[in-house]
Amino acid sequence: MASITIFLPYVSSAFVRPETMPSWLRGFAEHQPFTPVTEALRAFLLGGDAGASGWLAAAWCLGPGFAGWVGSAIVFRGRRL
Repeated sequence: MASITIFLPYVSSAFVRPETMPSWLRGFAEHQPFTPVTEALRAFLLGGDAGASGWLAAAWCLGPGFAGWVGSAIVFRGRRL
């Protein structure tokens, strides 16, 4: 799984604007986790307004972390030491 996630930033808005991509790739680039994170960081660093990208970036960063925390708590609670 880690080898697949390494290439996700290359099909996000990190290097090329999604509007310039082919239509089949544009849909994927606009709806993957790295695009809102990249756009929010770009807006924050340039002093602009992140808009909805900031909330989507927070959700993509905190959501999987929270899911991992809950999952590890469930697994740890089931173990007997």
